[in-house]
Amino acid sequence: MIPEYRHTFNAAFSPARYQEMLADIDQQLPGQLDFRVAETPVFIPAGLRDKLIAAGESIIAVIGQPNFKELTEASIPTHQRVPNEDERPEFLTFDFAVCRDANGELEPQLIEMQGFPSLYAFQAWLPGVFARHYPISDAVTPFIGVSDFDAYQTRMREFILADQPAENVILLELFPEKQKTRVDFALSKKFWGIDAVCITKIRKRGRQLFYKKDGREIEIKRIYNRIIFDELARYPELETEFKLTDDVDVKWVGHPNWFFRVSKFTLPFLHGPFFPPSYFLHELKEYPADLENYVLKPLFSFAGAGVRLHITAADLDALTDKQNYLLQRKVDYEPVVQSPDGLVKCEIRLLYIWPEGEARPQLLTGLSRLSRGEMIGVDFNKDKDWVGGTTPLFER
Repeated sequence: MIPEYRHTFNAAFSPARYQEMLADIDQQLPGQLDFRVAETPVFIPAGLRDKLIAAGESIIAVIGQPNFKELTEASIPTHQRVPNEDERPEFLTFDFAVCRDANGELEPQLIEMQGFPSLYAFQAWLPGVFARHYPISDAVTPFIGVSDFDAYQTRMREFILADQPAENVILLELFPEKQKTRVDFALSKKFWGIDAVCITKIRKRGRQLFYKKDGREIEIKRIYNRIIFDELARYPELETEFKLTDDVDVKWVGHPNWFFRVSKFTLPFLHGPFFPPSYFLHELKEYPADLENYVLKPLFSFAGAGVRLHITAADLDALTDKQNYLLQRKVDYEPVVQSPDGLVKCEIRLLYIWPEGEARPQLLTGLSRLSRGEMIGVDFNKDKDWVGGTTPLFER
C-alpha cells in the first residue's frame, strides 16, 4: 500500500528467502509456530493509519459511555458470568477490512472486535524477524503509542505483572501446549516471565489458587486470561478444581466477561463511516431489501464459526433463536497488497491495552491477515500463498 516499500520488498523476495525466515522462527522457537505466517508485512500509509486510529477512537467512545455495561448485560450468558468484573476492559482488539471509499481512497471497515487479548507478544516480535531477512525502511514502524520494541516490552511487562513477581502471574489456557497460538505463549514467557498453565493444573483451596512449578506450589495472584468458554464447552467431561465462574482471590488481567461485552454484540451500537450497519436479528421488523449484501453472524461464537455469507429471507425465517444472531452489511475488501502474481486482500487488527486506573486505553501495535479467499480465515485460504498472519508496518 506504500508503493516504494512494496517494490523494494518484492524485489528482494524469493520463496527460498521466505523459507529461510520460517527456519529462523523455528530455530528460535522450535515447534511452536502452528499457523501460517504470510510472506510479507503490510505497509500502511499515513492516511489509512489515521483513519484506523479515528475508527478506534469512535469505538472507545461507545465503550466508555456510562451506560455501556447496561447496554451489554444481555451479552453474557448467565452460566458463564464471572465474578469480580473490572469497570473497563483491559484489552481491546478491533479488526478492520481494508476497503476503498466512493472517492477511491483507502478506508477501514469494521469486521469484528474483542475485549480479549490477541497475540501481544508475537506481534511485537515478528517485525524484527522480517527486518532480519528483508530490507525494511526505518520510515515504517509496527508500534503506535510506544517508541520501539524495548519500550513496548517494558509497558507490557508492567501491565501484565503490575506489582507481583512473575511467578505469581500465569497465562491461563486449556491445554496450552496444543494451542495454535502457543508460539505467543512461549514469547510471553521469554519477555514477561509468565508460565502458560492449563486450567486442569490449577489447585483451589478456599478462595486461593495455586499451581506447581519446579516442585513448589505457588499462589496465583494475577491471571493473564487466554481461555474462552467456547473452547471449554468442547470438553464437557473436563474435570477441574477451578472453574472460571468461581469467586476467587485473583486479579484478572483481561476479565472474562469483557470477551462477551466487547464483541459482535457491540456492533449495532456503532455508527459512522467506518462501521457497516449491523442489527440484532430479532429486533428487525423487516429484513433489508438487499439481503444478498448482508452476512449472518452468531453472537456467541468466535473465529468465524457459524458465519453465513449467502442468506435468504427463508433462511432467516427458519431460525428459532433469532436473538442469538446479528445481521451485518457485507464489506468489499479491496485487494491492495501486491504479490508476485496478483493483488491480495487485507485485514488490520489494532491492539490496545487499558491498565486499571488509566483514563483511556492505549493503542500499541497491530496484527494483519492476508487472504485470497472469500473470507479471511484459514479454511478459506488453504493451499494458497501470500496469505496468513503478518505484521502491519505503519508510516511514521
